[in-house]
Amino acid sequence: MANVISDETIEYVGILAKLELSEQEKEDAKKDMEKMLDYIDTLNELDTSGIEPMSHVFPVNNVFREDEVTNGDGRANTLKNAPLQKNNSFEVPKTIG
Repeated sequence: MANVISDETIEYVGILAKLELSEQEKEDAKKDMEKMLDYIDTLNELDTSGIEPMSHVFPVNNVFREDEVTNGDGRANTLKNAPLQKNNSFEVPKTIG
């Protein structure tokens, strides 16, 4: 089945894609789109009645896990370098008057 793409369709696609196409580019795009639609028609002829739908080629498993701290935050070692401390934080001089 041959699909025919109109000039108006190419113009509309060009506007949507924000493309300025030359006449040659428009003709090339029409041919490419027609080939793609013909290929989709070919795929639609396949008998997929016994095939289970899928969203990925490979099985996808949930990779989420509980968020557990395993190495700590290193606060004690970091504060060893602080000349002044206040409430388990660095204390610094006031910089705004």
